[in-house]
Amino acid sequence: MIRKKASEAGAQDASLLIALDKSRSRLSSGSSGTVYNGVPYGGFEEENEDDPIYVHVDEGYSPNVRGNYFRDGQTQTDFVLVWEEKVRPPKKRRGKLARDDRPDGHREHWKRKFLNNLRNAGLLMEKEETRSERKTIHYLKLSAPWDVLVYYAEELCMRAPLQAQPNPDRNSSAGVLGSLCIPNLLHQRVPNKPVDYYTCAFRRSKLDKFLGSDSRDSYFSNTQRHRIVYEILARTVYGKRKRAEIGINRLLNEQVYAAAFPLHEGPFETPESEVPDEALNPRQVLYRFWAQWGCWYRYQPLDHIREYFGEKIAIYFAWLGFYTAWLLPAAAVGTMIFLAGLFAMGTNTPAQEICESGGQFLMCPLCETCETWNISEICPMAKVGYLFDHPGTVFFSVFMSFWAVTFLEYWKRKSATLAHHWDCMDFQEEEERPRPEFAAMAPRMEQNPITGVKEPYFPRRDRLSRILTGSMAIVIMLCVVMIFLVSVIMYRGIVSVMMYHTGNAILMTQAGNIANISSTLVNLVLILLMSQVYTSLAEKLTRWEMHRTQTLHEDAFTFKVFIFQFVNFYSSPFYVAFFKGRFVGYPGQYGTLLGLRNEECGPGGCLIELAQQLFIIMVGKQIIGNIQEFVIPKLKAWQQKRKLARVRGTQISQEPPRWEEDYELIECEGLFEEYLEMVLQFGFITIFVAAFPLAPLFALLNNWVEIRLDAQKFVCEYRRPVAYRTQDIGVWFLILEVLAQISVVVNAFLIAFTSDFLPRLLYQYEHESQLQGYVNFTLAYSPPRYVATGNHTLCRYKAFRDANGNYTLFYWKLLAIRLGFIIAFEHVVFFFLRLIDWLVPDVPGSLELTIKRERYLAKQALADNQEVLLTCSKQPFIQQHELAARAGSSPRGLDRWEGGAGCDRGPSTLDQVTCPWQGPRSCPEGPARQQWPINAPRMTLDLQSARARLDELGDMCLAWVSLMRQLACVEYPKPGGGTWSWLPVCSWLSWPSGPLARPQPANALLPPRRVVMGPKLVTRQGNQQQGPHASG
Repeated sequence: MIRKKASEAGAQDASLLIALDKSRSRLSSGSSGTVYNGVPYGGFEEENEDDPIYVHVDEGYSPNVRGNYFRDGQTQTDFVLVWEEKVRPPKKRRGKLARDDRPDGHREHWKRKFLNNLRNAGLLMEKEETRSERKTIHYLKLSAPWDVLVYYAEELCMRAPLQAQPNPDRNSSAGVLGSLCIPNLLHQRVPNKPVDYYTCAFRRSKLDKFLGSDSRDSYFSNTQRHRIVYEILARTVYGKRKRAEIGINRLLNEQVYAAAFPLHEGPFETPESEVPDEALNPRQVLYRFWAQWGCWYRYQPLDHIREYFGEKIAIYFAWLGFYTAWLLPAAAVGTMIFLAGLFAMGTNTPAQEICESGGQFLMCPLCETCETWNISEICPMAKVGYLFDHPGTVFFSVFMSFWAVTFLEYWKRKSATLAHHWDCMDFQEEEERPRPEFAAMAPRMEQNPITGVKEPYFPRRDRLSRILTGSMAIVIMLCVVMIFLVSVIMYRGIVSVMMYHTGNAILMTQAGNIANISSTLVNLVLILLMSQVYTSLAEKLTRWEMHRTQTLHEDAFTFKVFIFQFVNFYSSPFYVAFFKGRFVGYPGQYGTLLGLRNEECGPGGCLIELAQQLFIIMVGKQIIGNIQEFVIPKLKAWQQKRKLARVRGTQISQEPPRWEEDYELIECEGLFEEYLEMVLQFGFITIFVAAFPLAPLFALLNNWVEIRLDAQKFVCEYRRPVAYRTQDIGVWFLILEVLAQISVVVNAFLIAFTSDFLPRLLYQYEHESQLQGYVNFTLAYSPPRYVATGNHTLCRYKAFRDANGNYTLFYWKLLAIRLGFIIAFEHVVFFFLRLIDWLVPDVPGSLELTIKRERYLAKQALADNQEVLLTCSKQPFIQQHELAARAGSSPRGLDRWEGGAGCDRGPSTLDQVTCPWQGPRSCPEGPARQQWPINAPRMTLDLQSARARLDELGDMCLAWVSLMRQLACVEYPKPGGGTWSWLPVCSWLSWPSGPLARPQPANALLPPRRVVMGPKLVTRQGNQQQGPHASG
C-alpha cells in the first residue's frame, strides 16, 4: 500500500498533465490523492432535493466486496496496474546497479514519477503483492474520488440522466411475429435491464438537476469510471514532455508495466445453489443469457452488453446480430433457388442430350499426350452443373444486389437508433493525442494548431515518401500472390495429366475434378499463410509510416490489410470466373503458359468449378477460423495461469482475489480481426453469389457460431476492455458499400460471360425454343490442317467457330448481347439501388421526434428562467463592460434576463472570438481568459429597456442620415469659379426635417439619450445616473 504523504510527494506540477487546466487544483481541495486504508477524502457539499421522478432499479445484485473494492470495503477499484519484479540476491540488491541494470533503474524512475503524477491528479491508490522466491507481482489498485469523476465527466462531455423513459425491447421481428400470432421463441427475459433516460451533456453547475445525483457511489456507472481513470492514465506524464514520455500505453510498450485493465464484476460461473436471476452479477447475466451455446437462437441483450463493455463492443455485436438476421431471407431464397435447380435437373435438355449421345460426339484431347474422349462420359457433371447455372441464379444475383444495398440502408437506420439510445449520436472524438510509438520516434516538436501545445511532429513530405515506399511493398506482395496463383494453375495442369496417365477409368474420368479440388485446398493453405505474413508486414509498414494518431494508424492499417486480403482471397475465384477457358485457342493453335497448354473449363463448365472454389475457400476458412478462435485463447489462458501458478506457489489452494484472477486472463485483442472476417464473408456472399447460391446459408450457420465464440471470449477469456464510445462501425461501413457496388458489376459479367444463360436464350430465340440440338450447335469441328498434321482424327471442341477456326456470326451476336446485358443490368440495378437509398431515410421519423423531444426536455430542465445560453459568434473587439452589456441583450420571446459574469477569449485584437454564455463560469479555454468580478452588480433588462434599445438603433440610423446630409448639402467650389452641390440627394435626405436644410453642427448628430452600458447608465453627454432601473 502506498503511504507517502502530500509533503513527501512534493508540490503538484500541473504542467506534467497534458490538457489539464490550472483549475484542477480545486478538485483535491488540498489533498494529494493518497489513500490511507482505502478511505477517500471528502468532496464538495451538494444540495439534496427530492426528485419527483421515481425510477425502479432492481437491487438484487450486490457487488463483490472481496475483489472490486479497497480493503476498507467502500472505495471502489476502477483500474489495476500490474508490474513484475525479479527478486535479486541481497548482495546484488545492496550494490550499485551494473551497466546492464541501468534500463531497469530508468524504468523505476519513470514508474515513481508516473505514480506521483497520478497521485497529484487526485487518484486513490492501494497496493497488493504476490511474492515468490524468484518474482514479485505488484498490483496497484486505482480509484477516482467524486471530485475527479465530476471534473472529468464534464471535460469528456459525458451524458447525464434527466428523466427516465420506457426501455422496451427493440426487435422488429417480435412485432412481425406478434402480428401473425406466432409465439416468439427468440425472446427471453434478461434480468436487471438497464434503465433508459433522457440525457444531456453533464454540467457540474447543474448537478442537482440530474437523476441520482444524491447518490455518489452509484451515480457514475462502472464503464464511465473506467473511462475517466483511463483518460487520466493516458494523459499523465512520466518523463520529459519534449520526448513525449506520456501515458500508460507507452509505459506498456516500454514494459514498465505488464498490464493495465479494469476489473470484471465478479466471476462468470453461476452459483451452484439456486439463486434468483436478479441476484446474479452483470458478468454472470451475460454468460447465462448470452454467451452460452443454448442461447444461439435468442435475442442478444445489447443494453447489457453496452452497460458492461461499452458502446464500441456493443455496436459490433449489434451489427453482427443485425447482419445475421438479414442473412435469413438471403439464405432462404438461395436455398430455394438451389432446390429449384435440383428438382429441374432432370428436365435439362442439354444434359439429357449429353447423357444420351453415346459415341456421337468425339471430343478433342485435353492435353498433348491425351486421347480423344466421348462427351457422354461427363453426364453426371453436366447434370450437377445445372444446379449452379439455371435461370434462377440470374434472379438470385439481382435479388442479392438489392439485398446488400437494402441491408446497408436499414443498418444506417438501426445504427442511428442505437447511437441515440446509447447517447452517442452527438459524440465526436476529442482531439487525439499522438500515439506512443509516434511520440517516441518523431524527429522534432511542433505546436499543435488546435491545442496550442508542442507535441511530436513528423514532416508530411517524409511521411508521403514512406507511404509510397510502403505502396511498392504492397505491390510486390500482390505480385507474390499472383505468382502463387500461377503456381496453383500449373499444379492443376500437372495433376490432371498425371491422373489421366494412371490408366484408371475413374481417375481418368474425374481427373479434372480431382485436380480442381486438390489445387483449391493448396490455394486455401497458401491464402491463410500469406494472410499471416502480410498482416505482420502491414503492421510494420503502417508503424514505419509514422501516423500521428491511433485513428489514422488504424485506418491506414485497415486499408492495407483489406486490399491485400481482397486480392489474396478473391484472385483465384476471379481467375476461374473470367479468365479460365478464355485463352485456350483451338486445335492446332492452342495457347500455352510456360510450356503448358492453357486451362479449359471442366466438363460441367467454369461455373461449377467456381462454386467448388467458393465452397472450399469460404467454408474452409470459416472452419479453420472458428477452430482458432476456440483453441488459441484457451491455450494462451492456460499458459498465463501456469506462469502465475509458479509465483503463487503454496497460495494456490487459497481463492485468488479478483485482480489476480483477471490477470490470469488474456489481453483483449480488439475487433479488427472480427470485422475483417465478416467483411470478407460479405464479399463472398455478394460478389460471386450467382455461382454459389448456398453461400448465404453457410454464412448464416457460421455467424451463429461466431456470435457465441466471440461472446465467450469477451465474457470468459478476455480481461475487461476499456469502454470506448462510438457512433457506428466506422470505416468498415465504407468497405461494405464498396463491396456492394462491386458485386453488381461482377455478377453482371458473371451472368454474361461465364454462365450459359445468354447463349441458351439466344439459341431459343433464333433456332429452337426447347433447346433441341443445342449441344451440337455449341460444338465446333477441328480444322482440316489439325487433322492433316500428325496422327489426329476429326474431333469436336466447345466454341462458336467455323471449320477454319474463325468466329461465327452467332459469336458476334452473342458478344453484342452480352455487352448490352451488362449495361442494362448495371443501369437498372443501380437505378433501383439509388431509389432505395432515396426512399429509405437514414434516420427514422419516430427517432427524429424523440430527439426533438429530448432536446426540449433538456432545455427545460437545465435553463433557468433568468438565464439563456448564447451561441458562439465573432464580434468586433470592444471593452469588457461593453461586451458584457451586449451579451446581456435579451432574445426574442424573453421578458427578463438576469446575467452575472461575462467571459472573453483570446488576446485583445480587432477580431475577438467569444464563447457561449455560461453564467458565472469563465471560458473553459483560451490563453488570455478574462472574467467579470463576482461582486459586480447584476443587470436587469426588461421590456422598457428593450424599447430603449430599439430607440438607440433608430438614433444610429438618423446619425448616418445626418452624416450623409452633411456631405450632400455642402456647396463645393469649381476649378473655374462658382460652386456645385448634390441638390436632389440633399433634398431626399432632408425629408425628415423639411425642405433643404443647412448642415448641422457635429455636436448635434447624436441627440442626448440615455442607453444601458453595463452596470451604470451613461448619457451621450457623459452624465451618469446610478441605479439598475434608470430609464431614458
